[in-house]
Amino acid sequence: MKSALEHFDKAFENRIRLQIMSVLVANDSYDFNSLKDLLLVTDGNLASHLKALEKEQYITIYKSFLGRKPNTTYSASELGIMAFKKHLQALENLIKQQKQ
Repeated sequence: MKSALEHFDKAFENRIRLQIMSVLVANDSYDFNSLKDLLLVTDGNLASHLKALEKEQYITIYKSFLGRKPNTTYSASELGIMAFKKHLQALENLIKQQKQ
């Protein structure tokens, strides 16, 4: 059992970070407010989880302006995509082990 668990990525243990990466891997990019509305989280909660993913270099941040309003958009980095897929594979392996 330990062999499957050792490939889990601690960055994705939190459900919000797992959800963020799911959205970003499935889409080219997503802006802050759209992520907040989709995941039903507060500004501060989302910001802290995005910061954790940024620290791991799993996401890329783009800051721009729409008219006079600042707009922050996020996308999954190549490193983040690879780490997320590896984590999902570890989950699948754990499930397969449980069935045996």
